[in-house]
Parts: sequence; structure tokens; C-alpha cells
Amino acid sequence: MSRVVCVWLPHLPIERLKRERARLRITPPPDDRPFALVGNEARGLKLTAVNAACARNGLSPGLGLADARAICPQLLTAPAAPDNDAEMLLALARWASRYSPALNVDGDDELWLDIAGVSHLFGGEDALLADLATRLARLGLTARLGAAETLGAAHALARFAKETPSVAPESAVPNETLHSTLASFPVEALRLESDTVHLLRRLGLKRIGQLYALPRASLERRFHSKATAECVLRRLDQALGARHEPHDALLPAPDFVVRRVFAEPLITHDGIVAHLDQLAAALCQTLTKAGHGARRVVLWAARTDGSTAAIEAGMSAPSRTGSHLVRLLQDKLEDIDLGFGVDLMTLAALATEPLREAQANITVDATVITPEILIDALTNRLGLRAVRRLFPQASHIPELAQVARDAFAGLSDWSDDAGKPQRPLFLLARPEPLSVMAEIPEGPPARFTWRRISRRVTKAQGPERIAPEWWRAITAHTTARPRDYYRIEDTDGCRYWVFREGLYQDSAEETPSWFLHGVFP
Repeated sequence: MSRVVCVWLPHLPIERLKRERARLRITPPPDDRPFALVGNEARGLKLTAVNAACARNGLSPGLGLADARAICPQLLTAPAAPDNDAEMLLALARWASRYSPALNVDGDDELWLDIAGVSHLFGGEDALLADLATRLARLGLTARLGAAETLGAAHALARFAKETPSVAPESAVPNETLHSTLASFPVEALRLESDTVHLLRRLGLKRIGQLYALPRASLERRFHSKATAECVLRRLDQALGARHEPHDALLPAPDFVVRRVFAEPLITHDGIVAHLDQLAAALCQTLTKAGHGARRVVLWAARTDGSTAAIEAGMSAPSRTGSHLVRLLQDKLEDIDLGFGVDLMTLAALATEPLREAQANITVDATVITPEILIDALTNRLGLRAVRRLFPQASHIPELAQVARDAFAGLSDWSDDAGKPQRPLFLLARPEPLSVMAEIPEGPPARFTWRRISRRVTKAQGPERIAPEWWRAITAHTTARPRDYYRIEDTDGCRYWVFREGLYQDSAEETPSWFLHGVFP
């Protein structure tokens, strides 16, 4: 038996705009003044969303902009962005997957979740709904929640019930209480077209309960179209549970899943690890046949008391090596409470990417040391924010030529640096000033003092001139100066990367300055 929760977000477009402007530090739409979003439709500019102040002045969505300004001259407007609204609704649906794996968006302002069999994990249905409502309120979203045995009934409760959350009581007989719950609701709650609702009201059928005792044959005769009558009966049956309503989940079941059921529950972590090896081998075999590698895997363990536990592991690059998957998950197995034993284990690849076989070289040792194994181990142990990876960035300035991102952002491609002069692997956080003595003004340093220690230069290579990025200087209101970089070596064999900022012929008042930017290993 299904148990569906509908989440209606009546003010999603305006609240989405508030969140965007708050993030950009722009003045948000006012709450105390009439404010509406305007969309360009086939018949001209119309209001697509209004705030409470607009509603108090008699404005509603669908009203033309000219008529709205005539009614309320102080109306403030902003252009509607339906694509951004749909993107946020989809993001909210993925965020709500913490409550149920089966969920999806419904229309422009609604979500549904099937919480059958999962509400006990949150302390019951009421606790789940309260937690969901609280989290949505923290996000600055107005939400109305309804829970029932059918999607149609949950939709009606979310939109037309007096209180929120509104819950249709469960009954021993499936859908027995829905008739009495929905009887007093208006016919608009059946998700009908506006023309159909208008026709029903003209016939005196204003409440859902009035449709119960009406003979279906006579109802069909009252409509001009048989399709319209069939639509009314179908929506009524779906809401009452008399007819199945298909609804596809947003997150389909992963294609790469392996399961194992145990006749006797596993009560030790050693047993879990032993079967995890077998599951990982089976999963990697499936991935190999499909030519894919896993980027994120999850291990579900179902306990004998009906509860479940799950652990996840992510990878910085696609992988289908069973031992690597086991090593990442094994570090987190100690966090699983086995309870009275585990009788079902499921290993799934939630995110995959194509991974082609690499051609081996039989004459040359083709072993390549890759950092992905170390990166995955550190990231899964320390967290995604603790491990960063450098990616190239379009800039000739050394300290701006790379940007740090999380380790799972993908593989960094440094192939464009192949023809550039050698540079140190690590740069100083800030270039440190040097006291330099040069043989000629435009030449390399002959002796320099760094951190109060004088060093004599025995070898020097350069210069590598790097021109400033003038557009950054304009933005920062500063004067940019060119740099001449040198790779130098002192009498102790230590190698440094230094640069001279500025040219001697630039200005007599601005003499060039020397800095140390990095040290070669």
C-alpha cells in the first residue's frame, strides 16, 4: 500500500527570487508592498505570481499587467523566470530524497514523495512531516503538506485542507477513509481543467462528495464530450484509490546493482567484509561489460528488525577495481550497527562514467603511478572539503594560473603546460622580497639575501618575461608592472625561482623590485 506526501509550494517563484537576491546581496522583493512577477504570454504581459500584499489588493496570477496597474498603481514588478523556478523545484526534489527514494516533481509548484515503509525511520509519519516542514521553513519556503494513500488525495489535502500538514488517517481496508475525507473538498481538488470545473459548477456539482452517488451513465450524458466525462471519472477514481495512477520516480533504480540475501543473519563485521568482496567483484564485472566505471557507490545493509543502514564512498575518477571499492567502504563499516544481524546486502553504483580499457604495452613497462587511489582514500576519510585539487586557469600570472576545487571535480588536464619553461611545483603563499646585487641592471642576480641569509648565484637561466593583465589593474585601480623570471642556483645547489618586477627604463621614481616566488625540489 502506498503512502504519498504532497508538498505544495504556493509562493515558489517569489521565494526563489528572494533567495537569489539574498545570495547576490541585492535588495529582495518587499513583503509590505504589492509585488508580482510578470511573464510574456501569447496574449500579452500577465502576472504569473503575486505576494500577499497583491492578493489583499485584489490581484491574482493570470491578470493582465495593464489591468493590474489600473487596480493597484503602486504595484512593483519583476520579470518571471520559469526555467529558474523549474530548476529550483527539481533541486528541492533531489534534496528531499533524504525522506524517500521514490519522489518527483508534479507541475510547476509541487512535489510528491512515496513514504511507504520509511516513515518509521523518522519516528513516524507525523515526525517525518514535521521535520520536512521545518526544513523547508528554514530554507525560506512556504509549504503546505498533505499525506494520503493516493496521489490525488494527498494533492487535495495539500491545497485545500484547512491545516497543514493534513493527514488522511490510515485504515485497515485500503482507501476506506478517503471517501469521507474528500467529500467536503471542492471539485477543483480533483486536478481538473478550469473549463471542466466551470461546467461542473454550472451543473450544481461543487463538492467531490456530490459525485459519489451520481450515476455514472447520467454524468456522461451531462457533458458534451465523452472524453471530458471520462476525465472527471478517472480523476475521481484515482483520488479514491479505485483506479491505479502511474507516477514515475525522479531517481530511477541504478542500473548497476548487486544483492545478496543470507539465510542466516550476519552478526560480525568480518562476515560483512567477506561478502562485500564478492559483491564488489560482481559489481565490477557488470561495470566492465557495460564499459563504465563507478564514481559513487553505496552499500545498503538490511537488518532483521526491518531497519536499514547505508554507507557511501566517492571516487575522483571512474573505477571498476573491486579491491579499491572494498578498501573505501571498509573504512566506514565500523560505523554500521549490525543490531540483531544483517540478512540482506546491496551494493550499487549510483553514479558512473564511461571507462575504456587501456591498451597494455608488452615491450615497455607501462605502469603509471596515478594519485586517484590516494585521493579517494583521503577524501572518504577526511571529507570532501579537506582535500583540494588544482585545475588550470586561463592566466599567465603564476599565482592565478590555477584554481583549487574539490577532489571529485574531475581530472585536471595540464597538457597545455608541456611547452612552457620549467616552474616549481609549489609557490610561496606570497612572493617574498629579496635584496639583490646584479652584475648588470637588466641581468640575473649575482648575489641575493633572503630571510637574512646571503647567497651567491652560480647558475642562472632567463629571463621569462610575463606581461601584466591590464584588465585586472583597471578593476583594482592599481598600476601593473611586468615581471622577469629567472631560475637560479646558489653555491649549495639550492634552486630558486625569482623575478624582477618592473623595468629600469619605466620611471626613475619606481625602481624594479626583486621577489622570490618558489623553490625547486
